[in-house]
Amino acid sequence: MKIAIEGCCHGALDTIYSSIADLEAKNNFRVDLLLICGDFQAVRNERDLQCMAVPEKYKQLGGFYKYYIGEKTAPILTLIIGGNHEASNYFWELFHGGWVAPNIYFLGYAGSVLVNGIRIAGASGIFKGYNFNKGYFERQPYSKDDLRSIYHIRESAIRQLSLLPPSSPSSSTTILLSHDWPLNITSYASPSNLNQLLRKKPYFKQEVSEGRLGSPPLMGLFQVLRPRWWFSAHLHVGFDVRVWWEEAPARDDQAEMGQEGSNKAEEKVANPDEIVIDDDEIESVPAQASTLTSVLTLNSQISPSTPAPMPVAAPNLPPLRTKSNPDEIILDDLDGDAAFDVAVPTPPLLPASESVYPPSESGWYTQFVALDKCLPQRKFLEVIDVDTPDFPSTSSSTLAQPISPPSSSSPSSSPETATFSASQPILTFDPYWLAITRAFHSNISFTHKQKPFPDEATAREMVSKELAWVKENIEGEGKLRVQDVQQFARTAPGPEIISDGGVGGKGSGGGGRGGGERWVQPPAYSNPQTEAFCRMLMVSNFVNQGV
Repeated sequence: MKIAIEGCCHGALDTIYSSIADLEAKNNFRVDLLLICGDFQAVRNERDLQCMAVPEKYKQLGGFYKYYIGEKTAPILTLIIGGNHEASNYFWELFHGGWVAPNIYFLGYAGSVLVNGIRIAGASGIFKGYNFNKGYFERQPYSKDDLRSIYHIRESAIRQLSLLPPSSPSSSTTILLSHDWPLNITSYASPSNLNQLLRKKPYFKQEVSEGRLGSPPLMGLFQVLRPRWWFSAHLHVGFDVRVWWEEAPARDDQAEMGQEGSNKAEEKVANPDEIVIDDDEIESVPAQASTLTSVLTLNSQISPSTPAPMPVAAPNLPPLRTKSNPDEIILDDLDGDAAFDVAVPTPPLLPASESVYPPSESGWYTQFVALDKCLPQRKFLEVIDVDTPDFPSTSSSTLAQPISPPSSSSPSSSPETATFSASQPILTFDPYWLAITRAFHSNISFTHKQKPFPDEATAREMVSKELAWVKENIEGEGKLRVQDVQQFARTAPGPEIISDGGVGGKGSGGGGRGGGERWVQPPAYSNPQTEAFCRMLMVSNFVNQGV
């Protein structure tokens, strides 16, 4: 199966699909699946713009609304996560995941699905320490602070994702998407790779020398799940590195939960050339974790039971005061104020080992790839091949024609009833994620104070119990086709104004111009897909309470 991965979307769906079509024509292959790593901007109308945390000049409708109202149909099955510049009201409707438009599926605030048997998990949002341990307290209409905090990733999301089966050489491929980079991921880069990054982004040098990049809990998740592929965006630069793992004794919980894969977990190989980078939405913390408990270690609040090797800082990179990232959208709120973050000491330097890589490249590794935003001459798109042994291949040269969307004259072309090629990949629910959702449902909080979580052993026992329920009560032992439960439905109207000056009026389509209700936040909508998902799992629908 050929999978294309895009970095930050920023509403440029037409350009992304066109770029994929060009690659298909030039290389005589066909892409089966598209993954987008956040800042998708699923803006349906002008009022959705008022729920997106960007300065006024960036409040543009973009091209998504055409797919939402049925003017266009996504030619490729597309899975997306959220970033830090989203129409958060729409994503909240689909907290557990759902179709934002025909053939475009949101993985939820955290989620995991199977595509032709391949596990694809995602973590939406970015990390901010002062909101990490809180519940989902934001409600419409959002205050200025709520517009920012609603996209800050919560501890509950990380805990749930950490309970997925870890990858191993004998298990099925796992792909993980995040908007943030995992903390200290550049510690695994070769000096030449690192220098190339710093040539592109010289203003990262300060953060690099101080050992600060991205999300601490995501690095913990990285070390626990060890997926074959991990894709991120957010920093608007292309970067990739391969992280090798050594085999280690199996975790007790693997046998208990009957997880997929081998009886051995892996431990990370330390990199002597560590450099860490940062941007305005991060905290620094030592990147060490090996269990669910240590995934959530912040500011030494919890001691990891088996600390991973501490990466070391790269030499010859003295602290340097530099200008901010010119590609980053800067908000006039706490997101750029480090004083509100949890203070964590810089990790100590460790002696350099002889090599980052094992003697032979036959072991297990995670390929980390960060992608840029969709602009000319930028690395914003990656295409990979993934084996799907239990499913027929759709990537041969005989199927190399670009996929055409349904005709607008066809009865099946309406947004609610669109159908696609017989070779379309099969999207199913992930039984493990359904079990995790049921197990943690009562622990999700909707106030500033997060309810206590069960300890790791208890949590895994809960998931094991719920996995048995899922296999007994849901068709296909939980591997039910998503479209059999959730069908796209429009909940909000499309844009109000379409004129020669552009959708939403002259210029930005938002930005405070004009008058009327289109410049105020919309009401909250109840989404039938969320209702159907909760009915399937026989859990209460907390997303639509009071709507």
